[in-house]
Amino acid sequence: MRNLLLFTAISLFSSGVLAGPECTTTDSSKWLDKAKFQEDLKAQGYEIKVFKVTDGNCYEIYGWNKDKKKVEIYFDPVTGKPVKEEIEE
Repeated sequence: MRNLLLFTAISLFSSGVLAGPECTTTDSSKWLDKAKFQEDLKAQGYEIKVFKVTDGNCYEIYGWNKDKKKVEIYFDPVTGKPVKEEIEE
C-alpha cells in the first residue's frame, strides 16, 4: 500500500512538471504552415533537430539558436511567437 501511494504521488508530481504550455485553442486550419514556419526559423539562425506539435497545441523545437546555444522552445502556432523558452547556458 505504501509503495502504491508513493508511486501515485510521484506520478502526479512528475506529470505536472513535464507538461508543456497550452498555446492555443484556435482550429489548426488557422495555424501557420509547419514547413514555412520552420524555414522562417532557419532564416533567423535556428538549427532544428526536432520539430513537433505538442498536446498543448504548440509548435515545439529542440535545437540550437543563432548563438549556437541548445534550446527547447514552444511557439504559438497562430502567431509564431515564443510562449516558453529554455536555453542551455
